[in-house]
Amino acid sequence: MTVQSLSAASIKRRPSVGTLKFAESIFIPVAALIASAALFSVFLLMLGKSPPMFFQLLWVGGFGSSFSFQNTLQRAAPLILTGLAFAVPARIGLTMIGGEGALVLGGLSAAAIAIPLVKAGVPAFLTLPVMAMAGMLAGGLWIGFAGWLRHYRGVNETISSLLLSYIAIATMNFFVEGMLRDPASANKPSTMPIGEAYRIGAIPGTQVHWGLAAGVILAIALHILMTRTTFGFAARVTGGNARAALAQGLPVGKLIVVCTMIAGACAGLAGFYEVAAVHGQANASLVAGYGFTGILVAFLARQVPLAIIPVAVLFGALSAAGGIIQRRMGMPDATVLVLQGLIFVVLLTSETFYGRIPFLQPKRAEDRT
Repeated sequence: MTVQSLSAASIKRRPSVGTLKFAESIFIPVAALIASAALFSVFLLMLGKSPPMFFQLLWVGGFGSSFSFQNTLQRAAPLILTGLAFAVPARIGLTMIGGEGALVLGGLSAAAIAIPLVKAGVPAFLTLPVMAMAGMLAGGLWIGFAGWLRHYRGVNETISSLLLSYIAIATMNFFVEGMLRDPASANKPSTMPIGEAYRIGAIPGTQVHWGLAAGVILAIALHILMTRTTFGFAARVTGGNARAALAQGLPVGKLIVVCTMIAGACAGLAGFYEVAAVHGQANASLVAGYGFTGILVAFLARQVPLAIIPVAVLFGALSAAGGIIQRRMGMPDATVLVLQGLIFVVLLTSETFYGRIPFLQPKRAEDRT
C-alpha cells in the first residue's frame, strides 16, 4: 500500500468537522450538567443532606410514576415556548430575555379579550382561537418593539427586553387590580374566570393540556424554518455578521423585527395556555418565572429548537420534584431553583471551552502529513 493510499485511508477514518462540532455541542452541556450536580452535592453535604437521596427524589418526583411524568410534561409546556422565545432571536445574534413579560402580557390580553366574548355567549370554538391570536399578537408586538429599538435606535436588546418585562408585569397588575378585576376575587385580584366551557382540555389519555402539543409542533416548525429555508439562512448570516449581511443586500432590520416578533408570539402563546388551560383567568400567578427558566433551557439546548423539547422536559422535572423534596428531606421547595441557578452559572462558564477541547477539534493540515 502506498503512502498516498495510507494517508487517504486515515483521512476517511477521521471524523468530519461537522461530526466533531456536533459531538462538542453534546459533550460540553452534558459535562456542565454533571459538574453542576457535583457542585450541588457539595452544597447538600454542607447542609447535612444526602445527595443520593436528593437525586433519587428528583427522579421519583419527575419521572417515577405516570402522575409525576404527566406533571413534568405539564410544566415543560410553557418552558418549550419560552425557550423558543430566547432561541429564535439568538440565531440572529440577539440576546432577548423578555420572554417573561411577553408571557404575562399575552395571558392578560387573552383574558381581557375573553371577557366580552364570554359575556356575549360566543362559542368556545370561536373564542379560544381569538384568545390565542390576541396573546400571540401582544407578545409578538412587545418583543418585536425591542427588536425595532435594537436595529433602528441602537438600544441594547438585553436591557430593553428586560425592562419591558417589568413594564409588562406592572401593566398586568394595573389592569388586574383595576378595571379588569373580578369583584368576586377578594383575596387574590384576578380577571373574570372564563368558565369551564371555555377551558382547554387535556390531550386524550393524559392530564397534560394541549400547550405541550403546540410547543412541540412549534419547535419542529421553527427548526425547519431556521435550518431549511432561505429566511433561516439569511437570519444565520445576519447573526454571524450583520455588516456583511447588509453588504450582501439582506434586509437586516426586517429579519431582526420578524425574528423578535416570532419569539414574542411564542411566549405570548404560553401566556394564553396558562390562562385557558391552567388558571382560567389572569392574575399574579402568571408571573411564575417560566420566561427566565426558558433562557436556561435555550442555553442548554444551544438555541436548537428541536433540542429545546427534551431540555424543557428535564427542567419540568426539576420543578415537579420540588414538592416531594420538600416533604421527604425537609428542604424548601425553592431548593430546585438553587440547582437551576447553579446550572446556569456552570453553563455560562462552559461557553469558554468551545473550540478548546483537543480531542473534539479537527486536525490541522500540518498534523495530517
